[in-house]
Amino acid sequence: MKKVQTCCIIDDDPIFVYGTKRIIKEVNFAASILVYNDGQEALDGLTKLCIANEPLPDVIFLDLNMPILNGWEFLDEFKNCKSKRSKKIVIYIISSSVDPRDLERVKNYDQVDTYILKPITPDDLGKILEAAGES
Repeated sequence: MKKVQTCCIIDDDPIFVYGTKRIIKEVNFAASILVYNDGQEALDGLTKLCIANEPLPDVIFLDLNMPILNGWEFLDEFKNCKSKRSKKIVIYIISSSVDPRDLERVKNYDQVDTYILKPITPDDLGKILEAAGES
């Protein structure tokens, strides 16, 4: 199974980030992992990559509830950050929220593929790789 070149985790929970990084390495999901602790840090970091014409992540795992800039605000701002390479970045919402309003709101964002409940599992990553192989 083909792996993702670069994966990005945007989450303020260090335990979730640690566990997710372990699972990503365990199942050989991605060659490299970027981590940002909140939406603003991620937006700044990814914007710098865009400006420098550096490769952007193939996959972003985005938490909704974070300080400074939450997941929704990140999505609203990130759609304005277009790389000259304009590759499609697949965003997965990773949240512990089961609020039906969140599930409905996700449909308003074209760049969001799906909503995954925390914690992420090796099976979740396998399904993502399978879907990537089909596209």
